[in-house]
Amino acid sequence: MPSADTLERFIARVESNAHVEAILEFYAEGASMQENFDPPRVGREALVANEQRALSMAKSVYSECVRPAFVSGDRVVIRWIFEFTGHDGSVRRIEELAYQRWEGERIAQEQFFYDPRQFAPRKRD
Repeated sequence: MPSADTLERFIARVESNAHVEAILEFYAEGASMQENFDPPRVGREALVANEQRALSMAKSVYSECVRPAFVSGDRVVIRWIFEFTGHDGSVRRIEELAYQRWEGERIAQEQFFYDPRQFAPRKRD
């Protein structure tokens, strides 16, 4: 179970858009991430590589935790809003729930739940 301080540091790291660094600092070496019901990616190196690839497709990213984060033992649920501005100026606003299983102070397993239709780009108003 993560301490309250660890969870706050993790959220702050993501909100500062240091997504790759958050994976390196807060995920277990054998951690997995899963998008909805797709097969999970396994291993911190694979998680970092995927995050770098995803971030390279955006000119900028805005990340926000919608509080409160829910903690029950080693399980954590965080509601996130991400806004990706593409190199072409298009914007993708994604809202998701992250369901995490922690082992001590590290995330061992994470599954994201979101509507994939949110990935359709829209022009900035």
